[in-house]
Amino acid sequence: MAVEFTPEEVTYVAALARLELTEAEVEHYARQLSAVLGHVDAIRALDLTGVEPSSHSFDLVNVLREDVVAPSLDRDEVLRAAPLVESGRFRVPPILGEAP
Repeated sequence: MAVEFTPEEVTYVAALARLELTEAEVEHYARQLSAVLGHVDAIRALDLTGVEPSSHSFDLVNVLREDVVAPSLDRDEVLRAAPLVESGRFRVPPILGEAP
């Protein structure tokens, strides 16, 4: 059962969404929406007996490693390699027009 969107329906939905569409856009979206509904009909026609609903195509498992305390880089050594340092911290450029 193919559903075809008419230009009048597209114009109505566009008005609900407060969109102004040209006649060419109305025709274009009518074809696109009809194609989408055609795909939905094809999916509805599938025999899904025995297929359990799922949110993912495979089971998800936690792939994160355990937190382990380990030695890290020396702070002073890292700061020596930084282009700008201020008060023992990295100095970065301001963002969103904020004054330094």
